[in-house]
Amino acid sequence: MLDALTDLLLGGHCVGCGAAGRLLCRPCEASLPDRPHPAWPTPTPAGLVVPWAATAYEGVVRAMVIGHKEHRLLALRRPLAHLLARTVAAAVDPRGPVVLVPVPSRPASLRDRGHDPTYSLTAGAASRLRAAGYDALALRMLHTRPGVVDQAGLDADQRAANLDGSMACPVASLRRLAARRPRARIVVCDDVLTTGATAREAQRALESVGLRVSAAAAVAATRRRR
Repeated sequence: MLDALTDLLLGGHCVGCGAAGRLLCRPCEASLPDRPHPAWPTPTPAGLVVPWAATAYEGVVRAMVIGHKEHRLLALRRPLAHLLARTVAAAVDPRGPVVLVPVPSRPASLRDRGHDPTYSLTAGAASRLRAAGYDALALRMLHTRPGVVDQAGLDADQRAANLDGSMACPVASLRRLAARRPRARIVVCDDVLTTGATAREAQRALESVGLRVSAAAAVAATRRRR
């Protein structure tokens, strides 16, 4: 009856099966894969830390990511953040502080979307980890430099060239980290891992200012390809 009322008032439907009501019905949510695993892209960017993902970027999870990112279906933040939190928990030791650093989006993308989906998921994942006993914090530590174009349609080499030197970690970010979690392990977070170029550039930017990145974590990863 709650689903029927939601459909009546909001006209919503499940992004997975299309059932009327909530954006993710209970059966579809219960069927979400939840086995985080190392998700190495092929080819792998040289020097990339171990990249982890909760599942493959397909089916219901793909619909959730697109709905949250491109269509502002903000109710999908909760289940997506849960998957990201599970991935981070698998990627790092639970002892000691951990800082989740979202990959930055282009300012033009943020304006078009009207929200920052990657930071939203990362903050949600950190909140869930704290509820589970982790000393976890989400911090915006990176920003993009001008000249980066939309990644859609680019292959691995083109993505790497597009992102080369595109991110920076300002001094203010280091001060925030030093004040709040000076010895934390750092995990780069994103919604989807594709070629690994974005995670590798974020890792490079953080390492260039003396930080050590422990892992990369994403909600989903595209299938390995050659």
